[in-house]
Amino acid sequence: MRTEAQVSAGGVVVRGEGSAAEVVLVSVGPQHRWQLPKGLVEPGEPPEQTAAREVREEAGVDADLVAPIDVIEYWYVATHSRERVRYHKRVHFFLFRYRSGDVADHDHEVHEARWVPAADAPEMLAFANERRVVERGLAMGSESR
Repeated sequence: MRTEAQVSAGGVVVRGEGSAAEVVLVSVGPQHRWQLPKGLVEPGEPPEQTAAREVREEAGVDADLVAPIDVIEYWYVATHSRERVRYHKRVHFFLFRYRSGDVADHDHEVHEARWVPAADAPEMLAFANERRVVERGLAMGSESR
């Protein structure tokens, strides 16, 4: 089986503060699983730019970059052009502060984009590594205020 590297970037977008803080999540895929907005880094595109673009496309919102959160990595297998491929994926996640926009303005790849109370976001996420990213991002956000 062929192995390929993939690099993606995404964001934890926060609006509000303290107990009123919310995080935007997106529902994708046939299982309608909840995850953070993210996507593949295009050639020549810095990960920060990719993350901002994906937040806009998948979540329908514009946001200001605050800081890098973490880079996670994992392996998965998928079919590409009728061939099984093993991918080694690295995802750069960044903390963003909401500026404008409406989650209803998400792209066609997303079933739903939703603002979720920050305290509820980790338990909704389908992947443990994204739960850790959200928790770390929220802790960073509270320290930066």
